[in-house]
Amino acid sequence: MYQSKYPPLLVIVGETASGKSSLALDLAKKLNGEIICADSWTVRQELNIGTDKPGLKDRAQITHHLLDIIEPCSDFTAAVFKTLAIKAIKDISVRGRLPIMVGGSGLYIDSVIFDYGFLKPSNPKFRKRLNQLSIDELLKQIHDSNLPLGANIDKRNKRRLIRLIESTGEVPKRGELRSNTLVIGVKLSLVELKKTIENRVDEMLANGLEKEVKELSNRYGWGCEALKGIGYKQWQRYFDGSQTLEETRLQIISATINLAKKQRTWFKRNKSIHWLDQPANIDNIVELVTTVLSI
Repeated sequence: MYQSKYPPLLVIVGETASGKSSLALDLAKKLNGEIICADSWTVRQELNIGTDKPGLKDRAQITHHLLDIIEPCSDFTAAVFKTLAIKAIKDISVRGRLPIMVGGSGLYIDSVIFDYGFLKPSNPKFRKRLNQLSIDELLKQIHDSNLPLGANIDKRNKRRLIRLIESTGEVPKRGELRSNTLVIGVKLSLVELKKTIENRVDEMLANGLEKEVKELSNRYGWGCEALKGIGYKQWQRYFDGSQTLEETRLQIISATINLAKKQRTWFKRNKSIHWLDQPANIDNIVELVTTVLSI
């Protein structure tokens, strides 16, 4: 009988606020699993409320990996995530448990399940010079160098423009889907998703998001990487007095909805995802997982 060289891996993807984390927790309890968080913001320490990071109660019930692993202002890449995630998958499997990777950061997920071959790290001195340029100057350099500025590159995202220049247009190489892997997708209707996002933002505000952001900005300054994330950067104008609390709330909701749309577009390209019918039946999902992964 053929046996895959890879241990079983369950992956749960979906837009922010779609309910994937709750599903992952339920499945981990039923399937003797541990959770690997594939999120580009929950890897950072001290970002708790604004990232909707799993709480201490959930973490006490089920072991979560790759949470709080770097300081707020440190750099972190999908390539680093891939290395750490693969290590966590092996560790969980060796102990006879099921690794369950869950998240909305599409590149992080794909780096593992499609075995991305990432480009070499950038030269720190060259990156420093590029960071000193404006977006218009970066765009001019890209144009002058005849680099491919595709439709999938956000021209307002300075980091993406810098990476395009550093890589001279090369892109990570993507392999075939990892064997012994089941990818489940959770998706709400746009109407439901928008309402869920509004409720989540209101809950964050009630739980002290304003205080969390104020403490972070006072401690690290607005240039800190942590404060560039959704739910954090929208507060800067509020704290300098040029924006109301309600305007800040609406900006966070709008930015989160836009993120969810981008996530939906990303995952739509992956034809390997098994999308769940809603409302999902947990017993049917357990049967699907045990059948496909033979566990």
